[in-house]
Amino acid sequence: MSINGNGPSLAGVVGRTVKRDEARAPLLAAKLWQLRLYVMDSTPKSQTAFANLKKFCESHLKGCYRITVIDLLKHPQLAKGDQILAIPTLVRRLPKPVRTIIGNLSDTARVLVGLDLRAAD
Repeated sequence: MSINGNGPSLAGVVGRTVKRDEARAPLLAAKLWQLRLYVMDSTPKSQTAFANLKKFCESHLKGCYRITVIDLLKHPQLAKGDQILAIPTLVRRLPKPVRTIIGNLSDTARVLVGLDLRAAD
């Protein structure tokens, strides 16, 4: 799926959940990462954040994650629950504690620290 053939499309992804195959993830029940990506329409920044997040999850959380993309243009009321002030914003709902990262998620080291997968240097 892509817009003009250039990368992943976020058109119509409000509430869309990307779930990895449970057969590939024996630890899925033990540690499922629930991630919400808040975007505003299908902007290039939002598309980049989604592509970077999928790539990151496949590299570091393979089979143990669920991504829900929320388009705030269509559902602005959903921003209040996670206190979204900027977009794109990634919110890690599980495992606790809730963590938030703002930006296009292109800096892998920053994402690792932000999601608490690696200690800050």
